[in-house]
Amino acid sequence: MKKVLKIVLGLIILVVFAGTIVYLYRKSQAKPVIYETTAASVTDIVRKTVATGKVVPRKEIEIKPQVSGIIAELYVEPGEKVKVGDMIAKVRIIPNMISLNEAESRLNRARISLDDARKNYDRQKSLFESRVIAEAELQTYDVALKTARQDVEAAENNLQLIREGITKNAGSASNTIIRSTIAGMVLTVPVEVGNSVIESNTFNDGTTIATVADMGEMIFKGKVDESEVGKLHEGMELILTVGAIDAERFTASLEHISPKGVEENGAIQFEIRAAVSLKENLFIRAGYSANADIVLERRDSVLSVQESLVKYEGDSAWVEVETGPQTFEKRVIKTGLSDGINVEVLEGISKEDKIKIQNAPATAPK
Repeated sequence: MKKVLKIVLGLIILVVFAGTIVYLYRKSQAKPVIYETTAASVTDIVRKTVATGKVVPRKEIEIKPQVSGIIAELYVEPGEKVKVGDMIAKVRIIPNMISLNEAESRLNRARISLDDARKNYDRQKSLFESRVIAEAELQTYDVALKTARQDVEAAENNLQLIREGITKNAGSASNTIIRSTIAGMVLTVPVEVGNSVIESNTFNDGTTIATVADMGEMIFKGKVDESEVGKLHEGMELILTVGAIDAERFTASLEHISPKGVEENGAIQFEIRAAVSLKENLFIRAGYSANADIVLERRDSVLSVQESLVKYEGDSAWVEVETGPQTFEKRVIKTGLSDGINVEVLEGISKEDKIKIQNAPATAPK
């Protein structure tokens, strides 16, 4: 009985051991890989670059005063539309005391001279009426009197000009009234009533009273990397995406490429400008940030495959094409334009070929 028990126990141990070996063997065997396939398709391939920048008015003018003084009145606010000659502000002149004193002294001297000339003329006129002197001699004193009167008028105008910035003979023309030089929209008014302003002259740009721009003509200003600028040319079409109006797309025509680059963050950037085609129902504010898609090359309705399916080695490009159920061969193809996602296939495969998606490690065909 003990002998039979030992035999049974031995058989049980043998069966368990054999089962464990079979289980471990089966578990160690790799599962067969089933590769998915795809096919080439006909699509449009567009290679483009992106320029970042902003949309600004083509004509933007800073209005500056012709006299120094203090802002007495402001007639416009940002957002208002103005025409050429419309009043922007009024400047109250603060006269220079030295100049004012000299002008008053000049006027006093001119009046003294006028009084003297009038007395001389009256005296000589009496002599002329008594036929003591000739008319030619009287004419000399007449000229002197008229000259003295003119000097007084000039001195009065000079004094008034220093005090008020305008003469009595100037009419509506006055340097104290700042007027718009273009028609457009007032973008900014950086001063307030009471601010001191400096006149624009050859030594000073002057204080900006307001900024006026023609909002009906906008341009895109952006920058392009040096690696792409050589492929651009005037007249190329740009597709603008404005950050504040991301649901709309605007077209623009490239009209200028800067001949000189500027280094930014270690890269050379070239400025570009493009005329924007505006839409009637949309108002673009000055300074909106925008991105411009610039089409460098495009191929329409060409055979293409996903870039990730193509293997490259040296000058060769190849894909794995299914020749039978889960049987693949490497096939050399000739590629064309790529947009980073799809690549154009010039020769080597057709639309009917099935291409392995998950490529197994392989070497390039010889």
